Amino acid sequence: MRGMVSPSGIVPLGADFPADGSGPDSDCHILHLDMDAFFASVEQLRRPEARGRPVIVGGTGPRGVVSSADYLARAKGVHSAMPMTRATRLCPEALVFPPDGRAYRQVSEAVMDILRSVTPLVQPLSLDEAFLDVSGARRRLGGPVRIAAMIRERVRAEQRLTCSVGVAATRFTAKLGSTHCKPDGLLLVPTAHVRGFLDPLPVGALPGVGDRTERTLAKLGVRTVGRLARYEPDMLRMELGDKAGTRLVELARGVDESPVVPETPDKSLGAEETFDEDVADPDVVDRELLRLAEKVGRRLRASGQAGRTVSVKLRRGDFSTITRSRTLPEGTDVAREISALARELYTASGLRGVPLRLVGVRVEGVMPVERAHHQLALGEEESGWRDVERVMDRVTARFGPGAIQSAVLAKRDENDV
Repeated sequence: MRGMVSPSGIVPLGADFPADGSGPDSDCHILHLDMDAFFASVEQLRRPEARGRPVIVGGTGPRGVVSSADYLARAKGVHSAMPMTRATRLCPEALVFPPDGRAYRQVSEAVMDILRSVTPLVQPLSLDEAFLDVSGARRRLGGPVRIAAMIRERVRAEQRLTCSVGVAATRFTAKLGSTHCKPDGLLLVPTAHVRGFLDPLPVGALPGVGDRTERTLAKLGVRTVGRLARYEPDMLRMELGDKAGTRLVELARGVDESPVVPETPDKSLGAEETFDEDVADPDVVDRELLRLAEKVGRRLRASGQAGRTVSVKLRRGDFSTITRSRTLPEGTDVAREISALARELYTASGLRGVPLRLVGVRVEGVMPVERAHHQLALGEEESGWRDVERVMDRVTARFGPGAIQSAVLAKRDENDV
């Protein structure tokens, strides 16, 4: 296993970290785990022909973008969100695979189970990263660095994948730590060394610092985190606003009191699709809205949730985008209801027949489904669509996507053959 890198040098794992947690990690109870090139690594496990070859995962159409690239492809300049056409020019020898969300979720769930066996205080940020608060696990498992090392070994042994872990006293610093030790690393940022770790970093390393804020700070002569930490807070608040200015100075000084919040519920669920070519045919757009609504409905039912507000996202070929939404009197997880409202919103948008590059469907105001039960009026009968869609969910879970679908989508597929 690799050594543990810290701002004070390379330390052999376990050498300076006694089992009672009294070492330099004694107050560093926050861990940030980040899987290494997750989607690409899962594909390499599933496909023997991909091992030792550069791997890129993403959309394979003319407008596809990179979702993940392994480190061989990254060495050629490939990175996430890059147009796939450019990625394949930079790394023509790479194997390109479309994303398989179901496979990635299965592996992600197994990794999260490992983390939850350590502590219930696990906050997933995405399929491939999470925060942990291990303060309650120290008596049982030892200090934070020992716990981080144990987690890395279990992920490697049980999932045959590598991950990187940052260990620190705060979420912000732990996340920077995992970033700086990738791939397959473990980095402790002791509290006494936080400023030494942060000060040389560019201000763009801070969360919330985008291109515009970075340009504003550069005009003030602030290009490093250390310079920002020494900047007069009142002056910064005048430039960036009270909330942003205060927050950035605190982060630059290593102050972050945000806790690990386990399993934060989604406030909305959505899905969208970018067409290979702009689509003006309203029937094609309607069918795509139906497909996206079915996808969102499945996710709502799988999570035991329902939502009241349905919105559509419509993007023209020139990238101008509009959204339209409508709120229902009661929550729903029924795709038929979601798609009907989405198509009404599309018609009312004034873009019916206008070439579109992308469409999306989102359900907001999400709540537990038991709080969204429909109260039947006197003499009203249940439509039965929720039961039908739950049967479809079970078929899809057993036989995979496409095993069963609505007649409208099935007819489209027949016409495509």
